[in-house]
Amino acid sequence: MPSSGWSASSLRDQAVAYVGHQVHVIRRREVGTLLEWAGELTGRTVLDVAGGDGYWAGQAVRHGARAVCVDLARGKLDFGRRLRGRPALIEGDALTLPFADGSFDVVMSVCAIEHFDDGPGALTEMARVLKTGGDLVLSADALTRAHRWPRLAARHRERYQVKRTYTGDQLAELLDGRGLSVVRQTYLFRSPLAERLYLTLSASGGRLGWNAAALLSPVVAMSDRRSPDGGGSVVLTHARKDRRRFPQPTPITTDEP
Repeated sequence: MPSSGWSASSLRDQAVAYVGHQVHVIRRREVGTLLEWAGELTGRTVLDVAGGDGYWAGQAVRHGARAVCVDLARGKLDFGRRLRGRPALIEGDALTLPFADGSFDVVMSVCAIEHFDDGPGALTEMARVLKTGGDLVLSADALTRAHRWPRLAARHRERYQVKRTYTGDQLAELLDGRGLSVVRQTYLFRSPLAERLYLTLSASGGRLGWNAAALLSPVVAMSDRRSPDGGGSVVLTHARKDRRRFPQPTPITTDEP
């Protein structure tokens, strides 16, 4: 029998969310790294942009954050509202985030920017709602060797509606233009063999393929450690809104007579 407060449907929803997010060849390591880079989350405000059902923002909640997930997909948000430990879930567009300037200590986005019609515009919005000195952690499709397998790459872009890929250098340049300085970056699926695996899974494997390939996660992680960190399938970036470029206003003081 389910424990008190946990219905059979609730347990099923939790299991579906866990399998969909955690049992994946890359996602657990990817988001685990981003959350680690974000630092101590207790008491901080976190925004997950295009976060779907809010599962990963919910992990930030588990780390003590006050988290918000924004997404346009109403169905995913409705599912997220059935999950335990969920963040606040808001329907909204990454290109017009419904928040005031400097609202969040941390902004996160997991492999979403490549799907946006205007990725740079989304970065502008992420930078706008981030507090000065705050942390932006995001991942994006890089596919630095896609030219080697053009048919697989084309299938990937079609299947997942990838509008544009981003190398680490391209992201660093875009972020610099928005007042954010890159703290660190790393690639996942770094070797040619690993990148071909990534494209093959995305081109033909579907969700079942990504989940089945979770058994290969330790192998891919080991391959990444042994390969040069100069390219790969997915790039992870940690940037910070530079205090020197967004100085705090100096308080106005007056001398009392």
